[in-house]
Amino acid sequence: MLYLRLMLKGFLLAVLMVMLGFGYMAWGIARYADQPATEPADAALVLGAAAWGSKPSPVLRERINHAVALYKQGRVRWIVFTGGTPEPGYPTEADVGREFALRQGVPMTAMLAENESRTTWQNLENAGKLAGPFGIRSFLLVSDPLHMRRAVLMAHDLGLTAAPAPTQSSRYVSWSNKVKFLARETWLYVGYRVFRKLS
Repeated sequence: MLYLRLMLKGFLLAVLMVMLGFGYMAWGIARYADQPATEPADAALVLGAAAWGSKPSPVLRERINHAVALYKQGRVRWIVFTGGTPEPGYPTEADVGREFALRQGVPMTAMLAENESRTTWQNLENAGKLAGPFGIRSFLLVSDPLHMRRAVLMAHDLGLTAAPAPTQSSRYVSWSNKVKFLARETWLYVGYRVFRKLS
């Protein structure tokens, strides 16, 4: 009986430690989201998000708008759009983003589109390869605030010079949406950190 009690206490302690660790990671992600870079870069790199046919989803639209604002403010000279399509025959996220920015006055000659990637890692890896020949060496990563910490860590692991440029507005405005997105992002961030150390 004593042995079982000790086992139960040990199990509960382990669960508590995991929860505290998860909470600490979530706090770090939320804190990082409020620390945008202030320096300019060669390009704004827009991480992919869903496109609804030929129109950007609300999440993608806000990322495009922020990248366009960075371009018009003179903080970047290029915008690099990323993201493929979930099904053949549909416009890619990158192409939808570029067309949306074009209608806002960004010249086609100032934009690049990487339209094969489906994940954040692929967004970054493919964009880095695409941008290199154009002399683009530094990036402001454009995505939702809670996505920033994982995206910047991945970019650095890929050897990219990158800094956070979180969107100023997001569909994740309600507390319930923020908590869901933060929990998902924390899980993905922890998973990436573990994979990164084991690989």
